[in-house]
Amino acid sequence: MVKALACEAVFQAEVPLSRQSLADLTARASRALGKPMSRSTVWRILDADALKPWQYEYWIFPRDPQFAAKAGVILDLYAGLWQDERLSPGDRILSADEKTSIQARRRCHPTLGPGPGRRRRLEHEYARGGALQYLAAWDVQQGRVMGRCEATTGIVPFGCLVAQVMERPEYAAAPRVFWVVDNGSSHRGEAARRRLVQAYPNAVLVHTPVHASWLNQVEIYFSLVQRKVLTPNDFADLAAVEQRLRLYEELTNRSPRPFEWRFDRAKLRAFLKRLAMHEATKASARPRADGVAT
Repeated sequence: MVKALACEAVFQAEVPLSRQSLADLTARASRALGKPMSRSTVWRILDADALKPWQYEYWIFPRDPQFAAKAGVILDLYAGLWQDERLSPGDRILSADEKTSIQARRRCHPTLGPGPGRRRRLEHEYARGGALQYLAAWDVQQGRVMGRCEATTGIVPFGCLVAQVMERPEYAAAPRVFWVVDNGSSHRGEAARRRLVQAYPNAVLVHTPVHASWLNQVEIYFSLVQRKVLTPNDFADLAAVEQRLRLYEELTNRSPRPFEWRFDRAKLRAFLKRLAMHEATKASARPRADGVAT
């Protein structure tokens, strides 16, 4: 019963909460049982199944009708396959995207370093020092990154990133260079494919399914940038932001290492099976017009 209370949407149970703490759940369980329960007892019940109802995370439910087919193409690429054939030794795979609106926040008081029993202290108030866009291409096979900062995103800035990469000897001479990108406006659809191949005949643009940027490995690199470079945000100006981003690129490329990508076609099938079960469960619980659950 405790686990059932932990997993339900609390606001649907006439409790004005979006999420519940351990104390909230203990109080509800005590009322439901008609006798007091201790927080430690409730915690042990939750811990046994690793349930933490006060935590949450964002995600995007796959809605692309061709999700499986498009995702499969990218997973094959990461596994060294293209159209059921092994990639040639000279083929290269790049994962590219933009990290947008990176601000420079000038704190209104200098940041205080950590001390004994005291965390680093960052002034809450700040002055805005503008924002820039960070475009990057991650070499999936080599674990190297090539990036640039721009004032805006769009077709032209993305084209500058493509030129910066494709004019390097190792990519200019490659039989094929696969560019894995999402469906952002800078590189969306067939028009983007045509632009790329007209400029560089050995380039192949491969789109992720809609709302599936998590299949794009450069997002892992961006998450490292966010955690290690941009947090906490305490920069004098945009030049300082750009310098830090470039120095982190240099640090990454000093000891390049590809990501250990483990999501393959087998895990994709399992993922799709779980989604199908989730949809079936929702459909069976949906009330019919006569008010009875289907």
